Amino acid sequence: MSIENECVLATERAHDGASPAILVVDDDEEVRIIVAEFLEDFGYSVVQAGGGRAALKILESTPSIRLLISDIRMPDMSGIELTDRATAQWDALKVILISGYFVAQQVTRRFLRKPFRMIDLESAVRAELGPPH
Repeated sequence: MSIENECVLATERAHDGASPAILVVDDDEEVRIIVAEFLEDFGYSVVQAGGGRAALKILESTPSIRLLISDIRMPDMSGIELTDRATAQWDALKVILISGYFVAQQVTRRFLRKPFRMIDLESAVRAELGPPH
């Protein structure tokens, strides 16, 4: 799916009456869907993106996103670069980074190593956002 199509779909979902609170970014579609569905089942509104460029476009068009959950290793832009760029522009944006790989560089943001338990994801999200409304 192209970045433009992905952004259009995400924006349509974001404006369907529910304000999104969380943007989940992962190039692994299966992981992204599982994380998003869990968060939706828990009561959060979620938008998904398959990469960093798409995520930045979604953030530009959807100012109600309060939390960015991003994989670190992605082909178009690393999750660290994405979160650095996103928080430079939207300083109130909360961040959780996820990765299944060894991360050689220091990660200064909340981090979950894949595979993580959903209870750990829930705890990390609650720590950043509080309970869903």
